[in-house]
This record gives sequence, C-alpha cells and structure tokens, in this order.
Amino acid sequence: MTAGALMEREYAYAERTTCILGRAPDCSPVLPDDADHRTVSRHHCLVDINPPDIRIRDFGSLNGTYVNGVKIGQRQAGQTPEEAAATPFSEHDLTHGDKIKLGNTVFAVAIRLRCDDCGRSMLVEASANGYKAGGKDQCRACRAVPSGAGPEQPSVGPTPEDGSRCAGCGRELHGDQRGGGLCESCHSTDLVEFARFLLRKVSEGDRAPTATYTLVRELGRGGMGAVFLARNDVTGKSVALKMMLPRVASRPDARARFMREIDLSRALRHRNIASLYDAGSVRGAFYFTVEYCPGGSVDKLVARRGGKLAVDEAVSLALQALDGLDHAHGLKVVHRDLSPQNILLTGERSPVAKICDFGLAKAFDEAGLSGLTRTGAAAGKPWFMPRQQVLNFKHAKPDVDVWALAASLYWMLTGALPRDFPVRRDPWHVVLQTEAVPIRQRNPAIPTALADVIDHALRDQPAIGFQSAVELRQALEQALPPG
Repeated sequence: MTAGALMEREYAYAERTTCILGRAPDCSPVLPDDADHRTVSRHHCLVDINPPDIRIRDFGSLNGTYVNGVKIGQRQAGQTPEEAAATPFSEHDLTHGDKIKLGNTVFAVAIRLRCDDCGRSMLVEASANGYKAGGKDQCRACRAVPSGAGPEQPSVGPTPEDGSRCAGCGRELHGDQRGGGLCESCHSTDLVEFARFLLRKVSEGDRAPTATYTLVRELGRGGMGAVFLARNDVTGKSVALKMMLPRVASRPDARARFMREIDLSRALRHRNIASLYDAGSVRGAFYFTVEYCPGGSVDKLVARRGGKLAVDEAVSLALQALDGLDHAHGLKVVHRDLSPQNILLTGERSPVAKICDFGLAKAFDEAGLSGLTRTGAAAGKPWFMPRQQVLNFKHAKPDVDVWALAASLYWMLTGALPRDFPVRRDPWHVVLQTEAVPIRQRNPAIPTALADVIDHALRDQPAIGFQSAVELRQALEQALPPG
C-alpha cells in the first residue's frame, strides 16, 4: 500500500485466491471503517488472483475504483446500491506496476516469479526480457551461462511438450491457444481422435497407467476438455476417461503441483464417491480414468423427472452425498465445486449417489493451468457457493461443501437456485449481498420441518448454518416425515 492510513503494509499471495477490498469486517484486506475511509464502500471491489495473473472488478461502489487513474466502475448519481449492483462492470487484467486507488488508499501491484534454475526471485520485467523456452523462466544470470557450463539450457525451438504446437496436428499455436494442447480446429472437430491418440501414448506419459483403455464414445465436453466412455482392456470394465487441456504452457512445476493435488483425490475410497483410478499427463494433456456411473448426473435426473424430485428421492440422494462428503472431509479434502452436475448416479432403480471430480477443477485452476482467474468468462459462476467461498477462495473449509449440498437439495426439490440471480446483476455481488430465498416460497408443498432444516443450512451470515456433513445429515433425518 503506497498511500493512505495503512501505507507500507504489504499483502503477498503465492496461490490461487480471491480478495474483496472494502470496509466490511469480512473483507481482506479490510480498510478502516472511519472518517478517512468513508469514500470506500463496504464491499468495494473484487481482486481475483491466480499467480501470476490478477484481475479486478468494481462492485458498483459509491466513489469508484481507479486503475492507473482510470475509473473502471462506479455507481451513478441517484442510483441505489442495488441498482448499481445490477450494472455490469467489466474485469480488468492487472500487470506489474499498476496502481489501484480506492478513496485515498492506493495499492501498487508487484508480480514476481522465481527462476526455474537457481530459484532467485525476479520481477516480471526480468522474466519478460529473459530467455524463455520449454515453459521455463530464467533470470538474466542463468540465461548468460554458456551451454554446458552451468544450468542446463532448454533446447531452442517449439516442441509439443512446451505448448507451442498443437498436440493433434502439429500446427504452431498463437495467442490464447498457446499451451492449450490443441488448436481451435482440432479442439472443435478432432477431440475424439486426439483422445485415441492420447490413449496410445499414455505409456509414454509422466506415470505408467495400471491398464490400457479402448475408447467407446464421447459422453460430453466443456471448456477444459472432454469426457469419454472407455473400456479397461484388462478387466473389461467401463470407465469414464476425462481429458483436460491446459490453457497455458504446461510447465513441469505446474504438472507436478497438479498431480500432487490429484493424489489426494485418488486416496478417496467410499461408496458415495466416484473412484479415481488412473491419472497422468502426456503431450501437454492430462487424463484420468474415473468410475463410470451409467445413471448420469443428478441434474439430468431432475430434467427427466420434469424439473424437480419428490421429497423422499431428493433427500435420499442428499443423505448419500453427505456420507461421501463426511469421508472426504475426514481426510482433509474439500470439493469446493459441488453441484447437481457432479453428483452422479449408478442407475435409475435405487440409484447410489456418487460425488465426482473431487479436486480436479480446483487443482487445475490452482496449478495455473486454466490460464484464467476464477471470474473469467470461461470459468464457472457461484450459483452453489456460499459467501465465505467468494470472500476467501483459498481458505475454503468443509462447511462450504455442506452449504453447496444443501443448495443442491434445494434445487432438486424446487428446480430453482437458492438465491435470485437477475440477468444483469453481478453474480458475485449477489452472493455477498443477498440471502437464500426461503424454500417454501419456491415450493409450498415442502414439509415445514424439512424446510426449516434446509433454510438453516443455507444461512451464511455470519457463519454457515451447519458446519459439518454429519450435522446436516442428522438434521435431515430428524426432519423426514414418518414412513
């Protein structure tokens, strides 16, 4: 901080996180709630950090947020805070040396990297002017060492492993495609062929697989990759093959960090968690084989049922998912992205609910492989997030999963999200400023005792209603109507 009452304080972030700047006590950093800071709103702006990327967005503050003297957002004269929150303000990418001004307080942005060879800290200008190939960052000193006389110099010229060429067709990648594994053409048309190619090459990857696999058909695809039905050639068992494509060059340290996180997920073995079998990377892409659940996801079940589930069916699935959450939380693993889309079912008759994707999206994002901060256009939205997770993404605790599970149950019973998200209103600000709509306002047929439990579970001010999966499970069981 270079100006204001908190001048010379420094806040350092080495991992993926989000920060809300303002005067409210739940902000971080929190500015003093005194006469010198009255021009700063309680929840003034959001800073989204995914080192070395950083973005900022204004929340319709009374006096505006300025970046290098340019106003990036402010509510207009005569607007209420609610009206301002309905005004979309674009995100702004920040770079080294940028200055953020809130009232009389100024933050200066400094971005530092570490040399991959000697570990020396260096400002981004040094890295930008230094030698960079094969996904490596080198300081000037290491760059100056002649080949063979010191740290090994990376080979000059692009290779599929450094993310500079398409792993499918070999074309050189440019701009945002660089590091993404596939060019736009291959990503849109040849993802199945690339998956077959990847399966042939997995034995050359970072980890030896426990089996070979044959691709059967595509199950779906999204912004980071695709999911296929595959067959284990040793056992004949069906598995789901997930392929994730990094949006930035896949550096060795990022791959290692990602796989360390995945190892935590591989340790989860529970009836209500979809098992992760194999995991590895090859040609810049990451692959996983996961337990296949032929019943699909809960959101698909709800669609087949006409938009909502009966109380008995919805609560049964929620209780099973809570058992899975309790097991994961006991091993210190937090999902952080739980929704009806990643609660899977073994089948239609007496289905077993299984939570999937423990840690996958989170680990991919935190390793910097997404190339985007959480609030970017390709990222998810906080439909099933409590405010605690928006305020401090990095330190999300098990209770955020409990809230998300209650929100999923709410959606199963009503077909609606717990909060109202107006089309033009900033969804992150909605989470910070509004509470969940009581469930009986959505569906008056919900039994009162059950509604009370769900409404309590969806409180997130000042704390989340139920702190553990066991607490919510016990409350739901007691609220179930007899029989």
